[in-house]
Amino acid sequence: MAIQLTFFDWSIFVGYFLLLAITGWFFSRKKVNSTDDFFLGGNTMPVWLVAISVLATAQSAATFLGGPDQGYRADLSYLATNIGTILAAVFVAKYLIPKFYQYKVATVYELLEIRFGEKSKKRAGVMYLFGRVFASGARLYMAAIAVSMVLFGNIEATSVVLAIVILTIVGLLYSFVGGIRSVIYSDAIQTAVYVGAALAVVIYLLSIIPADFSEIVHALEHPKDGGASKLTLFNFDLDFTSKGVFTVWASITGFLLLSIASFGMDQDMTQRILTCKSAKESSKAMLSSVVLVLPVVFIFVSIGLLLYIFYQRPDLMGMSEVVQVGGEFQGEKITVFMNFVLNEMPSGLRGLVTVGIVAAALSTLNSGLNSMSSVVIQDLYRPWLKRKSIEKNANHFVKAGRVGMIGAAIALAGMAVLSFYWQRYTDMPLLAFALSVMVFSYSGLLGVYFNALFTNRGNESSVFAALIAGFISTLFFQSYIQDLINIDALKFDLAFPYQLCIATLIAFLICFAGKPDQQKCRLNG
Repeated sequence: MAIQLTFFDWSIFVGYFLLLAITGWFFSRKKVNSTDDFFLGGNTMPVWLVAISVLATAQSAATFLGGPDQGYRADLSYLATNIGTILAAVFVAKYLIPKFYQYKVATVYELLEIRFGEKSKKRAGVMYLFGRVFASGARLYMAAIAVSMVLFGNIEATSVVLAIVILTIVGLLYSFVGGIRSVIYSDAIQTAVYVGAALAVVIYLLSIIPADFSEIVHALEHPKDGGASKLTLFNFDLDFTSKGVFTVWASITGFLLLSIASFGMDQDMTQRILTCKSAKESSKAMLSSVVLVLPVVFIFVSIGLLLYIFYQRPDLMGMSEVVQVGGEFQGEKITVFMNFVLNEMPSGLRGLVTVGIVAAALSTLNSGLNSMSSVVIQDLYRPWLKRKSIEKNANHFVKAGRVGMIGAAIALAGMAVLSFYWQRYTDMPLLAFALSVMVFSYSGLLGVYFNALFTNRGNESSVFAALIAGFISTLFFQSYIQDLINIDALKFDLAFPYQLCIATLIAFLICFAGKPDQQKCRLNG
């Protein structure tokens, strides 16, 4: 299928990239003199801007494409997972953010050095880097697939790799000079772009659906198949399988833990809140981002609800039968939203949506580049120089930070290319693994941090064992691993929020089993 882009579409692309170029230059004018400037913005970033940046970091091209798919196939219950997100933000604001500022850390893993020793910091940092390469690389691949479909009209290897290279270079150039300050300002722009694009799609769908708003609401409340209302917000089903991911019970257990890890133990997210002036402002930024995420997610899910009316309710569309939605593009499975973009969307709006996908991808990519570099430099490279008794000035570490960003960009682009080829030439679900790998890393980190905050147990050896055990425990729950083991008694379907709960408990107990080193400082003592 060849997509014909018009002059209007290309004008939107050119305008968007000109905006990036101008703002990138403008926000990079301030000279960066130290790693505090490069990685923490000199702790001078305003609360409202940091809140938007946290929101942008939490979103991705996967959200842009997957949110509508959730609304189309299910209901509003995905929104209810934000109960856990709100509780997690309160937890991080109370227990973790004050510690970050008390000890003046540049990365969240420096807390583990204070509590358990330098090896624990390095191992947690390496666990983060491993997970981030897979997770962000896979999201980059998903965005590149969508961009290739629209820009090049195909998903051949050369087109997808070119899309990956374009996205990576643009993301790197924007944040290379100014560091985290440029990233945060970029996030605000990207958020405005992709939210604006989503709103434009909602408005367009409402304009082409001939039914009035009350009829649309009634149709969503009473699906023709006799199923539950698609406007259901709270799902209280006691379903612990993968079909019960978005229940209230999952929200206050697994999603709560997931959000605690994401907000307080993942450098990709936490680095943003560390750029505020104080712990109080940092907490305010985080809580504000939680408030902002609700309407944004609702917009994306609403697109899916309206697509349900468009494709599945011919009685409201003035048609005689249900429209069959193609699920593939040149052999690649696509979401219902991407199908709509490729086949139904008019000139101009298609260009705007493509720019929205790019913006969502860049907001995730930019944050990953800077946060990965901060861990490499602050948690690995700087301590290595210290052990070697090598003295370097502040400017050296800024240059090293930029080199680290280039290395991170190469790693993420390489992972994105690997995802493309692996998905086509093997049945092993590398992409599924890559998208969920941060969850695997989170279980070990949660177990270790809970020990650090609330007990005086654990040591460097038990921390290492807990990180590995958390990862392996979560991996064991995956269907492809159970199929590989091929023992019927060990095959079961458990939703990932509950997988995270069990794996976190295992990691916590293993870390707790370690005899404490009395010479180490207790974070809560």
